Amino acid sequence: MAVPWGAVGDLTRRRFAALGDPALVVSAVAAGLLTLLAVIGPWIAPYSPDATDVLSASQGPSAQHLLGTDSLGRDICSRALAGARLSFAGPAMIVLISTVLGTALAIFSAWHGGWVDRMANRFLNVMFSVPGILVAVLSSAVFGAGFWAPVLALGVVYTPYMARVVRSLAIRERHQGYVESLQLATMSSWRIGLRHLTPNVMPIVVAQATYGFGSALADFAAVSFIGLGIQPPEAEWGVMVSDGRSELLNGAIQQTLVAGTLIVITVIAFNVLGAQLSARSGGRR
Repeated sequence: MAVPWGAVGDLTRRRFAALGDPALVVSAVAAGLLTLLAVIGPWIAPYSPDATDVLSASQGPSAQHLLGTDSLGRDICSRALAGARLSFAGPAMIVLISTVLGTALAIFSAWHGGWVDRMANRFLNVMFSVPGILVAVLSSAVFGAGFWAPVLALGVVYTPYMARVVRSLAIRERHQGYVESLQLATMSSWRIGLRHLTPNVMPIVVAQATYGFGSALADFAAVSFIGLGIQPPEAEWGVMVSDGRSELLNGAIQQTLVAGTLIVITVIAFNVLGAQLSARSGGRR
């Protein structure tokens, strides 16, 4: 089917407008580079992240070790590159779980309305009062430290944030004329929700997921920092910040500084990108 020239023109104008937004461009480039780093990091690391050399322990940056070494003589650059994969994998799973659960709950409650929507709204209000870190800590304490316990716990805790944003938009879409037309055409409720409501709320879903990724990365790193997430000697940014605490008193700040800086930059990049996408998604409606 041919695309109207007016639609092509609108799409082109939006793309050029996006390129003219410095915050959107810079955050998108930074997020893209960091994601690429997480994918290829272990392959481009100059050393094995677990290779120790006690004779080179706690050294500053040099030609052999660009970012220095930790207290065991492990190359910090290699550990940061290799650790990017785990540092991104955890938040990615958290966002995936919360996005699927939150979007499904939002569309279900918006579609049925009435007491179903009221009960869902009350459930979301209760969930908002639950601290994510506390749930992750309790989950790790009960089921054991590692990757999945904090991921599943934080995925559930992040669900209401996604559901609340999507719900308001889904309610608006639910009362659009095309929904009534599809119902008159005897299309089933689940097909309308899956094939029409879901694609129409997808821009705000992507924006909220992007925004949530930064917060999820910070929470996931915090759980590892207190020893209930990823366990040493695995290379992960939260673990690196924790390992670097004992080195600070000796003046070796490089491990904590590198891992902490990467966490801060990643959180800022994804939060700014999510905020910009959210503003644009709201502005187009």
